[in-house]
Amino acid sequence: MITNARNDRPVVVAGGGLGGLAAALALSLKRFRVLVLEQASEFGELGAGIQLAPNAWHAIDALGVGGLVKKEAVFIERLQMMDGISGERIIDIPLDARFQERYGNPYAVTHRADIHKAFLDGCRARPDRIELRTRSRVTGYDLESGGVSVRLAEGNRIAGAALVGADGWRSAVRQKIVGDGDPAPTEHICYRAVLAAADMPVQLRWAAATLWAGHDTHIVHYPLRGWELYNLVATVIGSGVQSGHNEEASPEEVLPLFAHNCELPMRLMRKPKSYKRWMLRFREPVENWCDGPVALLGDAAHLMLQYLAQGAAMAYEDAVCLAACAEQANGDFAKAFRAYQDLRLVRATRVQLSARLVGQIFHVADGIQRRVRNDMYQHRTPEQNYQAIDWMFTAPQYVRGFRAAG
Repeated sequence: MITNARNDRPVVVAGGGLGGLAAALALSLKRFRVLVLEQASEFGELGAGIQLAPNAWHAIDALGVGGLVKKEAVFIERLQMMDGISGERIIDIPLDARFQERYGNPYAVTHRADIHKAFLDGCRARPDRIELRTRSRVTGYDLESGGVSVRLAEGNRIAGAALVGADGWRSAVRQKIVGDGDPAPTEHICYRAVLAAADMPVQLRWAAATLWAGHDTHIVHYPLRGWELYNLVATVIGSGVQSGHNEEASPEEVLPLFAHNCELPMRLMRKPKSYKRWMLRFREPVENWCDGPVALLGDAAHLMLQYLAQGAAMAYEDAVCLAACAEQANGDFAKAFRAYQDLRLVRATRVQLSARLVGQIFHVADGIQRRVRNDMYQHRTPEQNYQAIDWMFTAPQYVRGFRAAG
């Protein structure tokens, strides 16, 4: 039985990934009834590691699941970028008391499945306001008086007060609003693996999220699940590989692409018996995410490259902002979603474009360009590094000020 909800017809959320569940939690905390539609046969999350910067923690805490997420998270001591050719350290950002005092939260790493489970448990703990359905793929929608009619692949429809398109990089909701088709493949290919701690080279068992920058490649590693596992993500640009969505890749395919790196990161690269191959995708920013009582969220709105580790954080911020705007507009979702877009568009787009730019810095060619890059960053103090990331790691006021309505 629905109790104390603001709306009779639910807010329909297309997609049961991290962004969709975050939206459901945020709306439920503002006393909105929500229906989450997931196309798969069960709720789950692909991928392995995920980084959680302070702004992400602010949003997760606002959603009421911070304690659940922290159970499995590893709170690392630094962020560092190494020169993959010479082995020297280029960037070193301490994540100590200065960092936590500055941003009001720590920096951590965790497994995507763990954070998804925490969000899912949070939703299941609110059955009076959140309904979860699987095998329900949203294919489109039609606006109607007082709401939206959501079309499903099975041919049936659901009447909703509003629709949130959190349906990822192939969003059907986006196609109705923006109509820009699938994002084109990029030349950026990720190879992912998860290692047992015993298989991690002793020299690399650092309490850090570490990136090794090489010519058109980079290698990232960090601990997971109480130091029991290590996440490994190796990215290459321009390899000629044209596909990838959780496909198997052998060491024979992967290792030659990274062979120009120095011995220490290559010692790690030789450990996995197999990798998972992923094609990275990117969308050019657009100025409109809304159509009356319909709005896009997360990757459906601002699909970005991974190079700032902020894609999921932007989805969490979206969710909190959207729910706050819905409350302020007292359930007038067309008005609420315009306000949400106004608040989120510039910040999310700045992260989207900055991630692409940072990727270019990671992957500069060997020679003088690499030496210039290293010189630009190698002599920065912690304070200078903090100043450079203040705009991103400082959570917006609508996130920091978010409070449950009851």
